[in-house]
Amino acid sequence: MKLTSLAFALNAFNLAAAWPTFDIWSRGSKTPGLEGFALDNPIGPTTGGKGAKPITVTSADELLTAVRGDTPKIIYLEGEYHPSGRLRPGSHTTILGKGKGANIIGEGISLINATNVIIRNVGIRFVTGDDGMNIQNTMRVWVDHCEFESQISLELGPDYYDGQLDIVRASDWITVSNNYFHDHWKVSLVGNSDVLREVDIGHLHITYHHNYWRNLGTRGPAGRFGHQHIYNNLYEDFLYQAIHSRSDNQVLVEGNKFIGNTPIALDTYGLVIPEDSPNTCVCGDEELDGFANLGAKNDFGKSLVNITQVGDFTKAPYKYSLTPLKKVEKVVRENVGLGKIKV
Repeated sequence: MKLTSLAFALNAFNLAAAWPTFDIWSRGSKTPGLEGFALDNPIGPTTGGKGAKPITVTSADELLTAVRGDTPKIIYLEGEYHPSGRLRPGSHTTILGKGKGANIIGEGISLINATNVIIRNVGIRFVTGDDGMNIQNTMRVWVDHCEFESQISLELGPDYYDGQLDIVRASDWITVSNNYFHDHWKVSLVGNSDVLREVDIGHLHITYHHNYWRNLGTRGPAGRFGHQHIYNNLYEDFLYQAIHSRSDNQVLVEGNKFIGNTPIALDTYGLVIPEDSPNTCVCGDEELDGFANLGAKNDFGKSLVNITQVGDFTKAPYKYSLTPLKKVEKVVRENVGLGKIKV
């Protein structure tokens, strides 16, 4: 069932009346604190481990253990970690890199069947065999001031590394902000295949804002079945396509800037191109078209915009800080990634 703009407006009114506006750990940042779907949603704001006594972990083994369980917790990271397996944080968890940020190398993070998680100032690098971070059946997540890095190579192809940040299986009420995605093929997938349509439909409300996407292949993001508000992002050099809305997905795209060479900035045609693997057909897989609406003016540069159908997601259901388009590149470059917040 599609959510109408009226429903969004009523929801926004109720939320605004019920919750005060507040920032979470925004000290020293020139960008806003938490905003978007992870703040304004029917469940409540994302607060992570707020109220817990912070601990600092110094080894990979400590880290793997510390993130587990649903007891509220705030975990500080310092330096570089090479875990022996994936991190699986429980609910009510905050993971914060200290100072210039912490780095997790070779293994990623899986949020599965959880709620209320914050991850900030953490680098996730060179993860093979799985996503850098995947979010499954999880509600209320804030991923902020992180960096995702691997290696993009025509020789390695699109499947050597999986996604950098994939959000699937009815996950909902998520904000992805001030992150640096770079040197990767398949960046951020929202929603699984059509086989899981009934699982995902009505969920996958995600805010992407003030992220820097550079030297990437596809999926910036690519969405199915949900609603993504994509604003004030900086895009530079996608090999194939950046924003792709398909399979009845809806995107609201505003105030973004494209520089460099990106053939397709925004597309709602349902074809999954062969470069956005996996495909069952050498010419690409056919899916239903998605929807797109344009809000505040974007600068798409010389990139193609192909909107085959507009939807009813015409206005975000929350208050947010929209950077003027002429300042987007400067603001994003100065503020994304590690070491930009005081922790």
